[in-house]
Amino acid sequence: MNLGRPNANDAVGTFNRSKNVVPGSGICSRCVDGCKGNCDIFKATFRGREVIYPGPFGEITAGADKNYPVDYSHLNIQGYALGAKGLARDAEGNPDNTKFPDVNTEVEYGWDKKVKMKVPVFTGALGSTEIARKNWEHFAIGAAISGVTLVCGENVCGIDPGLELDSKGKIKNSPEMDRRIEVYKRFHNGYGEILVQMNVEDTRLGVAEYVRKKHNLETIELKWGQGAKCIGGEIKVKTLERALELQKRGYIVTPDPSVEANQKAFKDGAIKEFERHSRLGFVSEESFLAEIKRLRDLGFKRITLKTGAYSMRELAMALKYSSLAKIDLLTIDGAPGGTGMSPWRMMEEWGIPTFYLQALTYEFCQKLSEKGMRLPDIAIAGGFSSEDHIFKVIAMGAPYVKAVCMGRALMIPGMVGKNIGNWLKEKDLPVTVSAYGTTEKEIFVCYEELAERYGKDMKDIPLGAVGIYSFAQKIRVGLQQLMAGSRNFRVASISRRDLMSLTEEAAQVSGIPYVMDAYRQEAEEILNGGKSRNSNHRRLKVAVGR
Repeated sequence: MNLGRPNANDAVGTFNRSKNVVPGSGICSRCVDGCKGNCDIFKATFRGREVIYPGPFGEITAGADKNYPVDYSHLNIQGYALGAKGLARDAEGNPDNTKFPDVNTEVEYGWDKKVKMKVPVFTGALGSTEIARKNWEHFAIGAAISGVTLVCGENVCGIDPGLELDSKGKIKNSPEMDRRIEVYKRFHNGYGEILVQMNVEDTRLGVAEYVRKKHNLETIELKWGQGAKCIGGEIKVKTLERALELQKRGYIVTPDPSVEANQKAFKDGAIKEFERHSRLGFVSEESFLAEIKRLRDLGFKRITLKTGAYSMRELAMALKYSSLAKIDLLTIDGAPGGTGMSPWRMMEEWGIPTFYLQALTYEFCQKLSEKGMRLPDIAIAGGFSSEDHIFKVIAMGAPYVKAVCMGRALMIPGMVGKNIGNWLKEKDLPVTVSAYGTTEKEIFVCYEELAERYGKDMKDIPLGAVGIYSFAQKIRVGLQQLMAGSRNFRVASISRRDLMSLTEEAAQVSGIPYVMDAYRQEAEEILNGGKSRNSNHRRLKVAVGR
């Protein structure tokens, strides 16, 4: 198993001098006195805590690259030569009504007041990181025109330079939050929604009250954590004045900007930036249910929860408490995660990997269902980027999992589209793009489709949004093809029987039959003229739901 190099990675700008590295420590086999670098230890010798984080902040997103023993590549999708599930009005399938473009990829989530999406995908939390702020128009409009839900992440109000607080320390005005909501709403087309996420600081500042009263938002999301890290959210702060301002607002800022030695180090140029951190939350059944009631009393129609790659205990809590509170959507985010700002080694080495976490989720959902409890709709996050990922996640978690949360995979098209616009203005298109043309209409395959739909408003749709729409189209069509091949014509008909495990270990973890077991009984019945017999092949002993 390739576990990577624990003392060198491009994410933190480090590398090993030697080609030979000790697997456990990541230190070069021959460490030479006089080496000029640049492993983690070398760089940390003079930059210290800076080496914890990927960078440069605001310019990159980073995803951990640890290779786990079992992942979704250990599953394959079943294909069939007969049958058709999910046809309208339970029609009989035939070659004329089972064309792949007829596959319906729409989904909906919610306890009672449901939200529809055109594809079973929504964005990761785009919160207070610089990369989310400066690309917001591309991300938000792209999600809106693609008909998927947009998650506005934590701490947006808390770091807003224009934030105004009332005499009680509650939000009176937040221009940045206003901008984010209004940009999405302008192009919202009835599919998806924008929901705002809250952590400890957001709750204290009154974010829920603000977005409900001023913007009439119908959904709010509570956040327990994510797959990238097991501490609160962080950002980098470039000036001493800004660091002191955020500290005054109640945030944890490190190194402490109020300490004279740190102020001198900043002026000397040794400290080049500060970190703003959020507090850890503490969860109990009583406090959780009380907070849900408080939010419903504010008028929210839907309440969602985002949790991370914590232990089995916290997963059980999230599922049971969400059921008791009638949460509309529970997003479960597995390790290793991808983010614009998380400790690199924490991303690599913390938390339950997504595949294992989803297997546990299914097992626990089965147990709660057997007790007669209704489960919330579930979404899985944690490193997905393509249509086959979506199919596998929904199938492995059927019937509980309704969608996939995509973080970096939905951000990248926004940044690429934005950069194509810049390259066009500078007449500096890379050959990877200019091979398709030299104008927006030539380069973007979906440009004219959107221009016809939005008319004169097309001028206000940035190319990053066009990029996200084009990527969403690829996801939708690719998913249609996979669904048609497995004879599923709506998402709700996808089941665990549509998957096979390629390794025995994947079968043991997931409960998905090993490839040499899947459909064997049916095959043998056919071979035996309709009479089934016990096969003498070795079967895996797989616990129900595991």
